[in-house]
Amino acid sequence: MKRKLNLNRWLVLCLAALCLFAAGCRQKEKPANNINNNMPEVVPVKVMEVEKRTLRVRCEFVGNILSFYEAEVYPKVSGKILEKVKDEGQIVAQNEVIMYIDRDEVGLTFEKAPVESPLSGLIGRVYVDIGQQVTPNTPVARVVNIEKVKINVDIPETFLANIGPGQDADITVDTYPDKIFHGKINKISPVLDVSTRTTPAEIIIENSNMFLKPGMFARVSLVTEVAENVPVIFTESIIGKNSESYVYIVENDAARKRKISLGLREGHLREVKSGVNPGELVVVMGQQKLTDGVKVLFEKMEQQ
Repeated sequence: MKRKLNLNRWLVLCLAALCLFAAGCRQKEKPANNINNNMPEVVPVKVMEVEKRTLRVRCEFVGNILSFYEAEVYPKVSGKILEKVKDEGQIVAQNEVIMYIDRDEVGLTFEKAPVESPLSGLIGRVYVDIGQQVTPNTPVARVVNIEKVKINVDIPETFLANIGPGQDADITVDTYPDKIFHGKINKISPVLDVSTRTTPAEIIIENSNMFLKPGMFARVSLVTEVAENVPVIFTESIIGKNSESYVYIVENDAARKRKISLGLREGHLREVKSGVNPGELVVVMGQQKLTDGVKVLFEKMEQQ
């Protein structure tokens, strides 16, 4: 019985000692927490330097590459195809013979009749084979001239004030995905289609190397507006919309809220008409945690 009492006393003393030790630890930790709570908050952010650039607003269209000149070739007489002088893809001069026709009839003998090209270019298609019967109404070949090619696109009414003849156009095709071809608007129809509110336009591309072939699918990019040598920022840095847009700049290691007025946009860049100046540092990442005057630890990003 005595042993049990001594054991119980020992357990009680141990528990009391543990409680005192835990309370002491909490008291020691409390001053440290008070020190942290009194320290000013520092927010890590990434910034970019405001630079001047030229921005271009573009509109995009699609169309098919067409030969600038082309012609269907018809024979002048009836008969059978006797000989083919030119084949598809070969160069042909104007009035050069493409094929001959045998127009022999019962009881009559004729010299073989030539079929000539109406223009200089390439043989795009040959529609007939040797021995085939043809008449003056039978197309036997197509000749194309692709030293220049064209694309027809439909321009929406809203863009017409900023697009006109002589304007530059950039063209890409799937065959050469990393190459940009340069063309110009040749003409724009003065009449709009009332059902689509668009007007047809013709774009001409010099094609002396003959990379572009009729029938290729093409993407056309036209510049509609230009802002030259203007301050720009990343669109990711902008908070709010329209007249309520603002950014944070870093000044003396602190964030400062600036209301801004915006202009043109090209990709991830946006023109700033007022509110920030070239050389200032604008917060691009981390601005959601900022308030005016809060201290920041910043890392500078390079313009792309």
